[in-house]
Amino acid sequence: MRLTLALEPLAVCRLAPEAEVEEWMWRGPLASVTRTGAELSVVCAQEAVPEGVQAERGWRAMAIAGSLDFALTGVLASLAEPLAEAGVPVFVVSTFDTDWLLVKDDRLDDAFAALHARGHEVRNA
Repeated sequence: MRLTLALEPLAVCRLAPEAEVEEWMWRGPLASVTRTGAELSVVCAQEAVPEGVQAERGWRAMAIAGSLDFALTGVLASLAEPLAEAGVPVFVVSTFDTDWLLVKDDRLDDAFAALHARGHEVRNA
């Protein structure tokens, strides 16, 4: 499987479930805003996150190249399994077309090695 690495660092943020959706949340190569009854979860450009917002910084995103058919099975598992075996935590965001795997910047080399060992290819965007 081919993946494309986004070069810009991302942050994963947690806000109160009733928080307003703001402009800064839409910045970056990947922007995802998800509201549940318990939180407003945001993935966006790390540099866009205002001071005081609870955020886990230092994530990098890899997108599966191309569009994925909804009938496909095991795609995410084929990527998550080698990362789990290598002890690399992931945060996943899915879109209509594809899946994005977020890995902490300091574990990127480990992630690349684990994915390459399983025949996956990672390229810079």
